[in-house]
Amino acid sequence: MDEVENNWQKHVFPLALAISVGFMLLYLALGLTGVIPSLEAGAVVGEAWRWCERVSTSMFREPVNALSNLGFMFVGLAMFWVLSKDKRDNNSNQFHGLTPVSMLYAGAAIYLGPGSMLMHGTHTEWGQWADNLSMVMYILIPWLINVGEMGRWSVKKLLFIYLTIVILDGILRWFDGFGSGFDLNLFAVSIGLWSISECLYRFWSPTFRWTSGFIGFAVCAVFGIYPSEIWADLGNYWWVVTFWIPGIIASHPPRFKRKYSPWYFAGMASYLLAFSIWLTGVPDSPYCDPDRLFQAHGIWHLLSACATWCFFKFLRTEEKKAKV
Repeated sequence: MDEVENNWQKHVFPLALAISVGFMLLYLALGLTGVIPSLEAGAVVGEAWRWCERVSTSMFREPVNALSNLGFMFVGLAMFWVLSKDKRDNNSNQFHGLTPVSMLYAGAAIYLGPGSMLMHGTHTEWGQWADNLSMVMYILIPWLINVGEMGRWSVKKLLFIYLTIVILDGILRWFDGFGSGFDLNLFAVSIGLWSISECLYRFWSPTFRWTSGFIGFAVCAVFGIYPSEIWADLGNYWWVVTFWIPGIIASHPPRFKRKYSPWYFAGMASYLLAFSIWLTGVPDSPYCDPDRLFQAHGIWHLLSACATWCFFKFLRTEEKKAKV
């Protein structure tokens, strides 16, 4: 058994590296032959487009915004490298060693790169779909881990629910654009669900289970959607009811604890800084320079990749509580 596990550890990182390199080679081959580059409706070669950068004639319609996604692939590969070098030693932390959950996280971090690259590189509708799918595949993981622990889910149940949500959202978005059939942006909503579930994980109590949903409104305010706006248009903001999903599932206190400093706070700071820079990466921003090497949206990608690494390190701090 140990020999099989050791062989598995030896081959996972090379396999992840081969898949990543294979994607880039395939993209280059299809790009050089003119198979995949296109133009979004309204875009004009030589003009600044949605994320400020000037649209190129090359196989990467937005070269900087596309290639900056290599940051996600590099960070995800680094995760696989670290995990493959771990010694499990019956450690209950699922982010030590090559476990189903740790590999899912690292794999999703890698796919953030190709997903976003396909959007910025090809300017196709299916590229936009791949980009959104990659974001959903990543953001679901941390909050499902949290509610799964507090709901006492098995790993199999966690993976089943995860795959079910990803497949359903992918199918709905393929046929209904960015509406998911219900005007639901699962990626954006999941940012709130992660924050809510993380607070529950840290401060669980029977009372807090039912009040934790209000944290979602604070998260919305951070991103510019204020409670008054939500209240005035509940028809469009119906999804705020999902803020109580973590509390409904979290029937038990977590059996583990985590260290929030420095990695969780570093991840949050990196992501919020990335978001503030993302806001400037549009053509009508006074900070937009379509010919600049350091594009705001490209910096958003690199800082977001840094955030995924910080959260990876944060989840590796988890350890079993002495008493529950």
